[in-house]
Amino acid sequence: MTTTQTRDIQHERRITTALFAAGLTTFASMYSAQALLPSISAAFGATPAHAALAVSLTTGFLALASVPASALSSRIGRTKVMIGSAVAAAAIGLLLPLSPSLGVLLAGRALQGISLAGVLAVAMAYLGEEIGGAGVGAAMGTYVAGTTIGGLAGRLIPAFTLNLASWRWAEAAASVAAAACTVWFIRNLPPSRGFVARPAGIRTVLGDLATQLRHRGLLALFGLAFVLMGGFVSVYNYLGYRLIGAPFGLPEALAGLVFVLYLAGTAASAAAGHLADRVGRQQVLAASVGLMAIGLAVTVPDHLGAVILGVLLYTAGFFGAHTAASAWVSVMAEGSRGAASSLYLFAYYLGSALVGGAAGIAYASGGWLGLVGGIGVLLVLAGMLVWALAIHSRGSARHSGVVGA
Repeated sequence: MTTTQTRDIQHERRITTALFAAGLTTFASMYSAQALLPSISAAFGATPAHAALAVSLTTGFLALASVPASALSSRIGRTKVMIGSAVAAAAIGLLLPLSPSLGVLLAGRALQGISLAGVLAVAMAYLGEEIGGAGVGAAMGTYVAGTTIGGLAGRLIPAFTLNLASWRWAEAAASVAAAACTVWFIRNLPPSRGFVARPAGIRTVLGDLATQLRHRGLLALFGLAFVLMGGFVSVYNYLGYRLIGAPFGLPEALAGLVFVLYLAGTAASAAAGHLADRVGRQQVLAASVGLMAIGLAVTVPDHLGAVILGVLLYTAGFFGAHTAASAWVSVMAEGSRGAASSLYLFAYYLGSALVGGAAGIAYASGGWLGLVGGIGVLLVLAGMLVWALAIHSRGSARHSGVVGA
């Protein structure tokens, strides 16, 4: 092995380590409020749907800021935007426990979502530029694994803290952990090698976005991001309410332990990344959506074991699908990878915000069964989009003379 090859390997390892840390800090920050929703409802006298805005506003403003953040990174550099955004998000998180009212808390969560966009909307493009196509699936799997562990920590740390203190201390504990991961991320992130600055004027940005939106395969992937993430965040937003209510009646801190099931996503994302490189992204996507459907059905009976098993399967399927789809965006993008990845993230978090908020209406009117019915419709749409991707992939292969996705 030559010295250049050794340096390339070390560079790629630093990238995957840094983005693993980025996944930890961003998702710990993003979902730190999710395990606290029942406590926030009680503290401020808010309904479940109103309290859930502490999650939906973060993801909604993240979606809105993802395209501008990507455009900025195309002009001044990926690493500068990611580092500045991570620091801002961590600082806002440390202030959230001081919120005197629900309105102030929700405003802070919205600002945090804008800051997080600068990491999440840029990370996919950074990976695509710095790591070759043959290894991007595995690298994306490592990054998504970091997001799953970050999401788990962001839920479990507050849940455990609730045993000892109020939601404010629980939020503070999660924010301190996220800040520590931000330092880890910054210390490990290497400078860009594959980045080439592009103009970030409005015409250039709109032109890049239009190019991606004319691509039928990418449109299907954007649609998948919307429906799958919308259903996924809905399950976890209202799962705590179900478990502390009849017939389960679990203590709030114990109900929070259900987020340990996020570890299924950690394993599934890493495995899906390697499988996508070996057997094809289309096959991994189809199998993952099918697993989500099975898991959702298993959660219906009022039996704690069934609920846990169902959420486990649903979580593994979701992260498998997300890993395959996000890696496919980086490969399928034409022209600006940053524009493609920002549109994927826009759809992903817009689904979280809109569907996650609207799901509160379904849960209020029909309980868990009503929520499952709504998510089931989304999974049917996901299946149709995977089918559309398969048709597009076959057509592209015939046109180029290449077989496989």
